[in-house]
Amino acid sequence: QVQLVESGGGLGQAGGSLRLSCAASGRTFSNNAVAWFRRAPRKDGVFVAAISWSGGSSHYADSVRGRFTISRDNAKNTVYLQMNRLKPEDTDVYYCTASTVPLLDNEYSDWAVYTYWGRGTQVTVSS
Repeated sequence: QVQLVESGGGLGQAGGSLRLSCAASGRTFSNNAVAWFRRAPRKDGVFVAAISWSGGSSHYADSVRGRFTISRDNAKNTVYLQMNRLKPEDTDVYYCTASTVPLLDNEYSDWAVYTYWGRGTQVTVSS
């Protein structure tokens, strides 16, 4: 079992930056792919970004590519989402999630392949 806790959300300004963190406990999640979704966890959750267990592969939604960067520190059991050049439309609740199996490239954006979910952190971007 893995417990995920998001932090780092809050109020940001358009053009500014925020960094979200996802800390895992319960067991190491160094073998899990980790992703960020917004508005999830449910069927209409929107994929934001994902990273492979090794950190060697990352995936982004078109809406955030070039602005957001996902990274992980397996020694700290933590995954980060650096959000730059924020836009008001980035406003949402962001959820961290982890898989229990290796993923194919076309699976990273599918909410259904992920098993563990955090409770979310609110991001609000003012114009």
